[in-house]
Amino acid sequence: MTGPALTLYFDGRCGLCVTEMQKLRRWDKAGKLAFVDIAQDDFSPASLGTDLAALNALLHSTTADGRLLVGIDSILAAYTLAGRGWMVWPLRVRALRRLWSALYALLARHRYGVSRLLGLVGVRPSASCESGLCRREGTGF
Repeated sequence: MTGPALTLYFDGRCGLCVTEMQKLRRWDKAGKLAFVDIAQDDFSPASLGTDLAALNALLHSTTADGRLLVGIDSILAAYTLAGRGWMVWPLRVRALRRLWSALYALLARHRYGVSRLLGLVGVRPSASCESGLCRREGTGF
């Protein structure tokens, strides 16, 4: 394989998100994962077929063959590729996927507050980050 099997697009302003990406990077002994910080000023979502608001709402990833995965599908793929699929086995239970998706969306929406509660420090959210969504100057987000 020449490139990563999965590229994860994460919020570098979120301590919880940064912590999880660091774990995945550490576990990924085979180099199957790549990481892109969507909070970087030079990041553009144009090639992904989505916008920054969607990327800020839920974790997104792309597979080597170009498929876009969102939310728990991204989590499941990343942990599996990092050799930790056993940690997220409940996400595989078809009857519970709606519940897991809703719980994940709730966590994602409140990730800055959860990060603070857990004492996870990443890159601090800017003053324009409210209710779990960041606004960049001039973007309207």
